[in-house]
Amino acid sequence: MSPPRPAILIVDDEAAIRSNLSCLLEHNGYEVDNADGYGQALALLRAAPYDLMIADVVMPDGSGLDLIPAAMRLSPSIGCLVMTGYGTIDMAAQAMQMGAWDFLVKPYMAERVQMAITKALERRQVLVRQESRRKKSRRQSRPHSLIGSSPAFMEMSRLLSHVTETDSTILILGESGTGKELVARALHDQHPTRTGPFVPVNCSAIPDNLIESELFGHEKGAFTDAVTTRIGRFEAAHQGTLFLDEVGELNPATQATLLRVLQEQSFERVGGTRTIAVDVRIIAATNRDLEAAVEERRFREDLYYRLNVIPISVPPLRVRLEDLPILIQHFLDQLNPDHGAAVQGVAPEAMDLFMRYRWPGNIRELENLVERIVVLKQSGQIEREDVPARMCAAIEQSGAPVVRSGEEMVFPSGGLDLKKVLNDVEGQLILHALALSGDSKLRASKLLNINRTTLVEKMKKRGIL
Repeated sequence: MSPPRPAILIVDDEAAIRSNLSCLLEHNGYEVDNADGYGQALALLRAAPYDLMIADVVMPDGSGLDLIPAAMRLSPSIGCLVMTGYGTIDMAAQAMQMGAWDFLVKPYMAERVQMAITKALERRQVLVRQESRRKKSRRQSRPHSLIGSSPAFMEMSRLLSHVTETDSTILILGESGTGKELVARALHDQHPTRTGPFVPVNCSAIPDNLIESELFGHEKGAFTDAVTTRIGRFEAAHQGTLFLDEVGELNPATQATLLRVLQEQSFERVGGTRTIAVDVRIIAATNRDLEAAVEERRFREDLYYRLNVIPISVPPLRVRLEDLPILIQHFLDQLNPDHGAAVQGVAPEAMDLFMRYRWPGNIRELENLVERIVVLKQSGQIEREDVPARMCAAIEQSGAPVVRSGEEMVFPSGGLDLKKVLNDVEGQLILHALALSGDSKLRASKLLNINRTTLVEKMKKRGIL
């Protein structure tokens, strides 16, 4: 699908100028609307967003200079160009003070107009990217809170309350998108004495030849590109928390070095000889089965036990569906202001679909879905037609009934395939047991009162392994 064409609003009381300029811009690939004055321009600006506005200065019902701040209040990222037949230096300066990006004098040259539009649209792209980064930064800097009331969530919260003050190493286990970093940040924020920063490291995103430099820093001249001395993440996290995300992706050499640092609480920078002592609390996270990785000799057993002092399992969204309403409202409260929207609540038909969906991407998938709906819908409730077709197809294929606490089972039209439903329930129980046991197949098998080998066979049959 090709990207949308830039939308430009032309505001001029002379019909001939509007017509000629529209033909020029449409020929160059822009979407163009016209207004014959201040009032009509405001009505169009309220009804739809525009990338750019080209406005005459002198109009019967208002000044184009006054229109600029009015347009920017309605659409802060809009670019404004001023066009007049009475161009003076003072008027150009006044236009710039009001927020105009460029000043065009009639009769205009087509090349000059196109050049001004190209520069304005490039500038607008930069501003939009900057605003997007600011919104992301504001969202990340908001107070971190864990939200939920389901039994699985409350069990995790109970465990968190017991380990808040400890400096012991914590291993957070859970599927991708369940909020493992959110749990780690909450543990850091609630620690009573840790005054240093929270320093996250995505171990899977750093190349093997750079990981030790990232973790421990390097001395000037340690390798070709080491033009200055650089401190590593361990040093940066002194008296704070180092969060090793996706720790299961570390290569064997780094695993050995990390084990030594955890044991001794000291290290040397790459290329250095001076031993640096640090006071760092380690929280690691993984979506891998580290027990299986140990059995297959892909992860060091001694490092696993060093990291797995206190395991915390973050439940997948499919085993805490009771939390969906408050999670959705939480994301709406965050995302509506970011996108100038007012989407409120979920219609029962849409919530019914959400409760039947498996949420393979967990809370991250839910947040992305809510953001998509907020951006596209802008107002009203989340309705059934707002649910993506791929989700509806997945729900229909599963044929799963809706079961909520304190309610009767709702059967799909055409009845149930009992064998399939029982198979689905067994699969959900296995996933729930794995979530509660920190992905330990041995502990999960005990919860289910079956042999570990039986559990492994059932997992293989369902493609969970």
